[in-house]
Amino acid sequence: MNEELLKTQGKSAKQPLVVWAIFFACIISFMGLGLVDPILPAIADQLHATPSQVSLLFSSYNLITGVAMLITGVVSSRIGVKWTLLTGILFTIIFAALAGASNGIWEIVGFRAGWGFGNSLFIATALSAIVGLSFGGTAKAIILYEAAIGLGISVGPLLGGELGSISWRGPFFGVSVLMIIAFLVLLFKMPQVPKPKVKSSVLDPIKALKFPGLFLLGLTAFLYNIGFFTLMAYSPFVMNLDEHGLGYVFLGWGLCLAFTSVFVAPKLQAKFGTIKSMCVMLTLFALTLLAMGIWTDSSTTVIVAVIIAGLFLGTNNTLITTAVMQVAPVERATASAAYSFVRFIGGAIGPWLANKLAESFSPHVPFVTGAIFVLFAMFVIAFGRKYLKHVDKIAH
Repeated sequence: MNEELLKTQGKSAKQPLVVWAIFFACIISFMGLGLVDPILPAIADQLHATPSQVSLLFSSYNLITGVAMLITGVVSSRIGVKWTLLTGILFTIIFAALAGASNGIWEIVGFRAGWGFGNSLFIATALSAIVGLSFGGTAKAIILYEAAIGLGISVGPLLGGELGSISWRGPFFGVSVLMIIAFLVLLFKMPQVPKPKVKSSVLDPIKALKFPGLFLLGLTAFLYNIGFFTLMAYSPFVMNLDEHGLGYVFLGWGLCLAFTSVFVAPKLQAKFGTIKSMCVMLTLFALTLLAMGIWTDSSTTVIVAVIIAGLFLGTNNTLITTAVMQVAPVERATASAAYSFVRFIGGAIGPWLANKLAESFSPHVPFVTGAIFVLFAMFVIAFGRKYLKHVDKIAH
């Protein structure tokens, strides 16, 4: 069994200050995702937009984030990790504020794309920086990273609900202010990290996808993210809750996600292996989406299912991120960029597709479709496991 992994998780390792600085910035960065959720219906109502138009706030953000992943290595290998992180945060500060000052849905969609560019520079670099700078090995570093994601995603909707109840603009300005804090923390607390000896090329992440294991994990995440963002971008429209209510639901979802990503995933990985655990989590998430599709008319069912889904999503996020860091013989930053490029394209398709299906057919169809995509993701892992065996060997 994975004694080293459990030992690493068990001791609360004293990490360098720089790691905690990046951890703090990650929390605030991922708050940006959840902050927007409680205000989606309010934006649709006040800006006279359809749900599918509002869903483009996620689509433009994820599309640009994914495409820009191809240049994150190019940028960080030339200006260094610290200034790549700071540049990404600066883009987020500016474009979040511009989105908050907008008066039309298409302006917000455009500014969210700029926000996505900043996000891409930050998140790919942050993951590789935490893995490279922390004590305790890759597994411990990824647990830290996923904990930051979980905390950010869980606290974000609560803050978004509170600010959104004042005005839909509030969460956008809130992100901008919080990211200014993150910018200052990293500017003064993070030392310069040596630049890589070899400068990255924009083609490196594409070339990395030639490794079957990395490609399969990227494809899995592409399919799974369609279901993930169906839940994120479509469920607020069928829960019949105000900004406060949506904030509390996604707080519960995020807390479940944070808990399982930190405490449950490593234990499952140690006991059953990465591949089996991922297959089970994806199947459970698909069944949850299917239940939401069958009982869409029951707000209570959808609310409970959203919160429960956080348990499976948190576990799977840690498992797949750990696998990505170990699956291919390439730099961690390159593997992260390649994987993120593919998965964020799925995150761009999912929100728009879900809301368009609801407008064209019925409210039940998006959840059922999302469940099918997640089930396909499970099949990709199950049938491609021969290319991922070495990940389980490393984990054990």
